[in-house]
Amino acid sequence: MALGRSCARGVAGTSARRTTRGKTGRLKRTRVGVGRWCVGERGERAWSGDSGARGGGMRGRAVGGVDLDAYEPKYVREPVPVYVMLPLNVVTNEGEVDDRAGLERGLRALSEIGVEGVMIDVWWGIVERNGPKKYDWAAYREIIDMIKAEGLKVQAVMSFHACGANVGDVVEIPLPDWVLEAGEKDADLFFTDQYGYRNPECISLWADNALTLAGRTPMNTYKDFMVSFKKTFKEELGTTLTEVAVGCGPCGELRYPAYPENKFAQKASQWRFPGIGEFQCYDQRALVSLARAASEAGHIEWGGSGPHDTGGYNNLPYETGFFRYDGGSWDSDYGHFFLEWYSQELVNHGDRMLEMTKKVFKNKGVTLAIKCAGVHWWYNTRSHAAELTAGYFNTRAGNMTPERDGYAPIVRVCQKHGARLNFTCVEMYDSDHPWYCYCGPEGLLRQIRSACARFEVPFAGENALCRFDQIAFDKIIKNCAGEGNDEEMWREGTILPPMACFTFLRFNSELFSPGAFESFRIFVQRMRDETGLLDTSVPGEGGKSSAGEHISSESRVQLGL
Repeated sequence: MALGRSCARGVAGTSARRTTRGKTGRLKRTRVGVGRWCVGERGERAWSGDSGARGGGMRGRAVGGVDLDAYEPKYVREPVPVYVMLPLNVVTNEGEVDDRAGLERGLRALSEIGVEGVMIDVWWGIVERNGPKKYDWAAYREIIDMIKAEGLKVQAVMSFHACGANVGDVVEIPLPDWVLEAGEKDADLFFTDQYGYRNPECISLWADNALTLAGRTPMNTYKDFMVSFKKTFKEELGTTLTEVAVGCGPCGELRYPAYPENKFAQKASQWRFPGIGEFQCYDQRALVSLARAASEAGHIEWGGSGPHDTGGYNNLPYETGFFRYDGGSWDSDYGHFFLEWYSQELVNHGDRMLEMTKKVFKNKGVTLAIKCAGVHWWYNTRSHAAELTAGYFNTRAGNMTPERDGYAPIVRVCQKHGARLNFTCVEMYDSDHPWYCYCGPEGLLRQIRSACARFEVPFAGENALCRFDQIAFDKIIKNCAGEGNDEEMWREGTILPPMACFTFLRFNSELFSPGAFESFRIFVQRMRDETGLLDTSVPGEGGKSSAGEHISSESRVQLGL
């Protein structure tokens, strides 16, 4: 994560805006001249050629009766705030802060351009690495203090999974050794595929309440971890620490590990895009649950194992009996039974995790959240094969079964617990992907956002891939802004409301390179300018504008509104 001196050029022929935080903590903007934005080795920032920064130029000038230096925009609806994901290994496996100086410089630079805060993975495998209930928060304490000093907020992800098996995992962070040792004694602690491969990326949801971890259940262990986190950072909860996202599976997402890449521990038959993945229901506790459900459905013959005709990780839908578009087993009474059971087990796990998290952080002033995965390949087919293996029973109407919204049950769980839903793919177009993969990130994003709107669940977005091009930024801004201001139509799902926030992937050396950082700075400014609903009046005494009227169109142009 080494970050050296980083500079980015302004846009030729235009002015730039500097963003600072006023006494109220609200962002205020000041016009400055064209120049060069630099982040020095000690984090100092300046615009070369910026007369305003030196006390000349625009400083002290008024437009339409408004002091530009003191002007703070007022919004009927606040702009969508921007967060940035910190590096996966911002804390090393040994519990040390990685590149402390670079992190400090980067945080300061992000604060200066108006970023709201950062997202950080709080790794179970690092904090509790030394043994059960032996928590080491020292590095996280140091980082939270650094973030707090810059006036930024924190989205904390309780990462009860390993890192290294998925797209974008550039480091390996395993589960705690004592958890892996428990898995050697109880092999059914981990998700298992039809070949018997047990995935050590996260604990099987069917083991949630099994006494397998040094006399504790996984649910007890997760709770103890979060209680320790709460006690350690009690002063920051509700102020600096404003969101807690509870990890519910691989990558912290509520899904099954149906498509593991396992770059650091290659196994036979592991997944590669655009493979359909595999069902992960072959540990003994899962099979007991399946047998019970089959018996209750009056078909004990359905309970012996998962479907026999699903192919492997890298098959395509039309190569299998289960997922083929016409006449596939998914479109049958048996297929409906199995997919209903498999997906509902996942929903129940998310419900348990949110219920527990809500109790831990009750009355602490933090927003709760869970993440869903952006499984967009094969979305534009009838069977949605890759979504099905991941646990999302989301299909078009078949010959025998009706259309199924696989995300509404998860959204309802979020509504039940007052939680936010985080989702990715915000920067993607369908055309970004090979046509033969039938990818549909745009339709998938709209489907989930529409469900959130109907159930009045706040929706938070992320980009799936780290991009700095204008096309991606335009797409993000358009998606974040929403569609219109008719709240009744939002609740109907007819049009989409604005997002609650957007988190950019990711804080790295590329972000702080000259060209990329300037592009990102402009993006953050555009998010403020284009995603909020501005109140054009400037309040003065008695609720009137300081000039006694609305700001003129000419003044608004000069203010950059």
